[in-house]
Amino acid sequence: MKPAKGPRPRHVPQRTCIGCRQEEGKRELVRIVRTPDQHVTVDPTGKARGRGAYLHREKSCWEKALKGATISYALKITPAKDDVEALRAFGMALPAEESEPV
Repeated sequence: MKPAKGPRPRHVPQRTCIGCRQEEGKRELVRIVRTPDQHVTVDPTGKARGRGAYLHREKSCWEKALKGATISYALKITPAKDDVEALRAFGMALPAEESEPV
């Protein structure tokens, strides 16, 4: 007997956070992008043109990614100091750690 067919489950794209290296659904992460004019910015839509990398919406992941050369390696560019400061300001405005649902 064949199993009953129901609606097909929706595919959720998975991405890896460059801060903590944990895999998560694409919509759960924040995308940063290297734009065609060689700037690094936060991409709130997730659809901007350019090479992208993903981070959790947690301050700790942003601190880890901004501390070393993680962003440079992921985006294959050394970001300008003002771009790094803009990313740092965005990251520091995020919550320290997301609470687990009980």
